[in-house]
Amino acid sequence: MKKLLFLFLSIGFVASAQHNNPNPGYWQQHVDYKMDVKMNVEKFQYSGTQELKYTNNSADTLKRVYYHLYFNAFQPGSEMDARLTSIADPDKRMIKSFKGADGNLIKESKISKLKSNEIGFLKVTNLKQDGVALNSTVVGTILEVDLAKPLLPDKSTMLTMNFDGQVPVMVRRAGRNSDEGVALSMTQWYPKMAEFDFEGWHADPYIGREFHGVWGNFDVKLTLDKTYTVGGTGYLQNPNEIGHGYQAEGVEVKIPKKQKTLTWHFVAPNVHDFAWGADPDFIHDKVMGPNNVELHFLYKNNKDIIANWKALQPKTVELLEFFNSTIGEYPYKQYSVIQGGDGGMEYAMCTLITGNRSLPSLIGVTAHELAHMWFQHMLATNESKHGWMDEGFTSFIADFAVNSIMEKENQEDENPFDSMYKNYYYMISKNGEQPLSTHADRFNDNMNYGVSAYSKGAVFITQLSYIIGFENTMKTLKRFYYDYRFSHPTPNDFKRTAERVTGANLDWYLVDWTQTINTIDYGIKDVVTDGNKTKVTLERIGMMPMPLDILVVYADGTQETFYIPNTLMRWNKENPFGEIPRTILKGWDWAYPTYTFDLNKEKSSIISIVIDPSNYMADINKKNNLYQKVAN
Repeated sequence: MKKLLFLFLSIGFVASAQHNNPNPGYWQQHVDYKMDVKMNVEKFQYSGTQELKYTNNSADTLKRVYYHLYFNAFQPGSEMDARLTSIADPDKRMIKSFKGADGNLIKESKISKLKSNEIGFLKVTNLKQDGVALNSTVVGTILEVDLAKPLLPDKSTMLTMNFDGQVPVMVRRAGRNSDEGVALSMTQWYPKMAEFDFEGWHADPYIGREFHGVWGNFDVKLTLDKTYTVGGTGYLQNPNEIGHGYQAEGVEVKIPKKQKTLTWHFVAPNVHDFAWGADPDFIHDKVMGPNNVELHFLYKNNKDIIANWKALQPKTVELLEFFNSTIGEYPYKQYSVIQGGDGGMEYAMCTLITGNRSLPSLIGVTAHELAHMWFQHMLATNESKHGWMDEGFTSFIADFAVNSIMEKENQEDENPFDSMYKNYYYMISKNGEQPLSTHADRFNDNMNYGVSAYSKGAVFITQLSYIIGFENTMKTLKRFYYDYRFSHPTPNDFKRTAERVTGANLDWYLVDWTQTINTIDYGIKDVVTDGNKTKVTLERIGMMPMPLDILVVYADGTQETFYIPNTLMRWNKENPFGEIPRTILKGWDWAYPTYTFDLNKEKSSIISIVIDPSNYMADINKKNNLYQKVAN
């Protein structure tokens, strides 16, 4: 009883937590879902009822609402199917490749070949508003609904429906019978209210990329075959009736032999999604993490992977501790790592990952998906419009965490995030880059999207540490979390947070790095003798401005650094090189293509001059960043 009381108190605390968004006039919509779902595990079909209390916190009167019907994407002829045949580099998981009669390689969409009993679908019936029947239209993966009565500002309405679904054969993220044999990966599986915010409705079709959801509370009952073990979003309300490793210590759960099913009752407070996975052959381990967070691990009873999944568990505890200390405390009391899906994908209070991996790979994917709890499931940016924020920030902090807990030492490169920079440089070399502000579905190919969102998005953070200093960058992440958790922050919100932390002006950085494809390229143009001094001339070749750190090494073994401020910042960072003496020079105004400064030593005494010795500035041509004395 004490444990249950604590659980309910925890739920009440999180559920009552409101958004902390400090922007004047900020508002966000609110949803309260109540669903009762019955799953036929033999036919992979389910039916359910949904009660949705929708609260309009906007100043607009809403005459229509929109639902996502994500499973409709897994049908021949869908937009997702069409995109697979038109994009140059379709996702390998979603196509079948084979040689044709002429010997040429043919790529065929897996969706295009799904049979009627293999497709996914969501069908809504008996849709009502406060008991009044509604007119609605299905357009692909979107349900367009005309309200019977307009929903006024600061008012709520009750939307009810019946829905039927079919779990598709696994193609992407969700589905049945994954390649690793997991029966059910139930993600984006229910009729889900689209987001309406200060920009209006975000009723984007599901083409395969990102999501955006409304904050709210979920009360979900799932009834399915009693042999299946379920893991997912939320707190299980009836653990001592269910068993399967959820029951309290010392409790023995006996299910009558005649009983065919179990009803799992989950409550998830203050989240914007609900996902679950289930399999009759799951092992379920439970480990206590920091701050009494229960960590659940559900994975196939496969002798080849058990040892790795056992070893993952203490590392997940370490990861949670790392993220708590570097970003902010995880606010829920549960998190589940579930084998399922087709790679790794984050959901509220859980993740689905493929599990037949080496231990380093298993830790790496878990680190990434767990980090998403902060950068998406507590800081719920619009992934479709700003995918680089959740994926890039997550990639940065996850790599940072893995380097820490695995005690990695990168002796060859001073920049432990070097691979992200290399990915970005590779994309530049292919001349196919699009701005980070490009909608996720509008990237020309998957490579550009992946590198942009994950690598260039991560470089945004690592390079920010070059611009304002590492300590200030980490302070910015903490304050960003504290100020904007449980809301929908924008890129400008993060930029303004960094400005508040430092006093620097950073609009130029956000604009150039995310809204253009301007590149950074500085070079040492000339080093010439000027009496007993040396004149150094630098040139700006790329269009993007930056402040510059310059290291000079002399023949007598001494070193000094110079800092050239970017005048757009109206601010100077602290010396990042510790005891090496630093001189702050006059700022470099962007419009001037060259810049000259003096060294108070003869040219013959100079061994080398280096622009950005840290390698954290994403200069696309490092070769012209170095002057080196020619040996006699």
